[in-house]
Amino acid sequence: MDKIVIVGATSGIGYEVAKGFIELGWNVGVAGRRKEVLDELVALAPERVKAGVIDILTDDAPEMLESLIEKLGGMDVYFHTSGIGYNNPQLDVEKELATVKTNTLGFTRMVSAAFHHFEKAGRGYIAVISSIAGTKGLGTAPAYSATKRYQRHYIDSLSQLAHMRRLKIRFTDIRPGFVNTALLKGDKYPLQMDVKKVATHIVHSLLVQKRVVVIDWKYDILVFFWRLVPEFVWERLRSIKIK
Repeated sequence: MDKIVIVGATSGIGYEVAKGFIELGWNVGVAGRRKEVLDELVALAPERVKAGVIDILTDDAPEMLESLIEKLGGMDVYFHTSGIGYNNPQLDVEKELATVKTNTLGFTRMVSAAFHHFEKAGRGYIAVISSIAGTKGLGTAPAYSATKRYQRHYIDSLSQLAHMRRLKIRFTDIRPGFVNTALLKGDKYPLQMDVKKVATHIVHSLLVQKRVVVIDWKYDILVFFWRLVPEFVWERLRSIKIK
């Protein structure tokens, strides 16, 4: 494998992971809405990095993805990192719907397109960033935690579907905790992690193709205990801000 397409490469984790694979000498397709950032990534290795301006909320996004794959000369790995989220205890419906559109509709549009591409190619590898927020429903971020649970189940379902149809498509579900990116909008969170360190962890995880990755070990422990909390107790806890 030496060709990866990263959708959501213009900020945060996606940007740092793109730089990581460029440094490793891979052929990298970068996609997102901010052309100036895509151009910046291309400038790092013009002969190996190809870019495509893609908005995952538009109907033509799968066609734009195929165009980028053709420009890159193929795709071995599809990495989906596009996503948004809000701490929204006021339940602002516009924020909730925006989160649902990006994290479910856009996610489904692109991941299913990657699945169909690899189905035709005969093999492939799909990796996505969900979140530890998909473990329990969070009162301060209802749509975010719900959509992250959706993403996890969707990947589980596609993995089963690939086995049912004897397709050589592998999957990785990456579940970070609090990461210091623009998504946090300057808020302070417990156990907050450096985005570059998280990206390094993700690059390694993609190289070894582990099925589920929780970043990092502290959150692995936290999620273990979250799962043990009975629902009637969880409902009475002061909810956690998370993204």
